[in-house]
Amino acid sequence: MILKNSKIPIWVNVLQILLTLIMLQQVYMFIFDHDALRSSGIIVEGVPNLNLIYEFAGRTFVMAILSIFVLITQNPRYFLIVLLMNIFREGFETIIDPMFPLANAPMTPTADLIVHIVIVVIEIWAFVKVLNIVKEMDSVKG
Repeated sequence: MILKNSKIPIWVNVLQILLTLIMLQQVYMFIFDHDALRSSGIIVEGVPNLNLIYEFAGRTFVMAILSIFVLITQNPRYFLIVLLMNIFREGFETIIDPMFPLANAPMTPTADLIVHIVIVVIEIWAFVKVLNIVKEMDSVKG
């Protein structure tokens, strides 16, 4: 099994798996489920809107593929890059989501802000944990 000899804690792997699944769900929705987008208040008619929607889906798909690669390799240095990417992505969402809530948002803007802050704190905690693993690996080498 891949995780058996991994230096990455299981909770960090579980976090990354959840984040990857969320990204894949977003990709699916933005490419195939335009009814869900419409119910969120997103306009999907017209070439400019579809351009933005498909570009978002493409970029998110690349992030998901990189996350899957990192999960398979279990390389702590790669994990740092993906976790940093997640921190910035979720950090921007922490500001954007409460300011511009979706029409069918499952929670109030205040609750959304709190949830995003909690997620970013957990991601930062995971980043620091993996950074310490990398530093420990480097000190053993040198």
